[in-house]
This record gives sequence, structure tokens and C-alpha cells, in this order.
Amino acid sequence: MFAKVTNPEDIFTEIVFDYKSVFGTDLISIFLYGSAAGPDYRPGKSDINFMIILSEKGSEHVDRAFGIIKKWRRKRVAIPLFLTEQYIRTSTDIFPVEYINFQQRNVLVFGKDFFKDMSFKKEHVRLQCEREIKGKLVLLQQAFVEAGGKSSRLKAVMCQSVTAFISIFHALLYLKNVKIPTKQRDVIQAVAETYDIKADIFKNIARLKEGRLKLNAAEIKGVFREYIKVVKNLAIQADQLGG
Repeated sequence: MFAKVTNPEDIFTEIVFDYKSVFGTDLISIFLYGSAAGPDYRPGKSDINFMIILSEKGSEHVDRAFGIIKKWRRKRVAIPLFLTEQYIRTSTDIFPVEYINFQQRNVLVFGKDFFKDMSFKKEHVRLQCEREIKGKLVLLQQAFVEAGGKSSRLKAVMCQSVTAFISIFHALLYLKNVKIPTKQRDVIQAVAETYDIKADIFKNIARLKEGRLKLNAAEIKGVFREYIKVVKNLAIQADQLGG
């Protein structure tokens, strides 16, 4: 059993040293992102995610980091996301939702910060929001059928999907020029007020995922049905934002 990382900042110096030792000048930036970069981080439960930005040359030799990745995996640090600056700059039109989320919640650990002033075309953001919401709606409806009434499976689907919806919520607020809060529950509330949906559905699923809410089988089925209704509403609104 390895000790949990209480504060991600405590490992920054060692992380930088390790990756500089194998990539040298091909290492451009290191970012901490996700829950570990914000107030929702829960030691021992939240993932610790790093994005490693390499030069084009360095990206061809990611295998150099296999030993480092294995070392940090033992300490509950997720496998890093390896990208290049060119890839990021040429993909803001197809992954704006991901980059909006990253822009909102990251800590520059080392190197160049080229996310700070990045902007996105709203139609690109809207299209991805619509695509993501409608895709997840289909998956939820299919999961309801496949579960065959088993509440344990419905609970698992809800808990797995809610994090993805929080990411979409950031982008939905971006579309309406609403300041994006830092705390997950505040994001849910802001979207509920902006798009006139029920905040309690997403808040309860988040609490269910965290183990802070207990529901019986009938209650889980009821929440799942309501979940689908709210997602349908969001899908319609995302479509209508396009005119």
C-alpha cells in the first residue's frame, strides 16, 4: 500500500526532475489538470493528472518515460497525457470542450503556458456540446434497456457519466458568457439557472458517486429516468443555440 498524495504540489519538483531527465530540451511544459488542480480534490480518491507537452521530436520517444510512468503509477498518479504544441493549436476546432475545461482548471508546473490566452469559436463549442450530449443520451437510453431493471448497473452508469457532463457544463456556460465557477456543485447550479434544468439531479448523482448519498433500488430507477429527461432537454437547447 502506497501513501496517498495529500497535496499534489508536494510532488511537482520530483515530477519535473524525472521528465527533464529523460526528455531534456524536448520537454516544453508540464501541467496539472482535473480535480487535483481545483478545490474538489480528495486525497486518495481523486485522480492526479498531468499533461506533458513535448516537441515533435520528443513525442517520437515517449517510450523513454515508461520507467517514470510506472514509478508514479505506484503512487497513484495517472498515466500522463502526452501532446505537442502543434497538435493543441491545430485541434481547438474539434476539441474545444476539452480545452475549455483544461483552461479553467490547470496548474502550470513547468515551462510555457500557452493555454492562458487561448480562445475558441462558439459554433465549434456548440457543435461539440450538441454532439456530446446527444451521444450520451443514446448511451443512457441503451444502458437503461441493457440494465434490465438492475439498480446496481443503473447506479454505475450514472456515476460514470456525471463527470463527463460536468465537463460539458463548463462549455455550456462558456457559450452563454457566464463565468465558470471553480467548484463542481457551483458549476451544476450555474448551468441549472442558465438553462433552466433541475440542479438536484446532477448534484445527487455526484453525491452518489462520492458515496455521500444512499438510494434504494426504486429511488435509483427514478433518478435515472429523470436524468434521461434532463439530458433530453439539454440536447434540445444545445441544438437550438445553433439557430
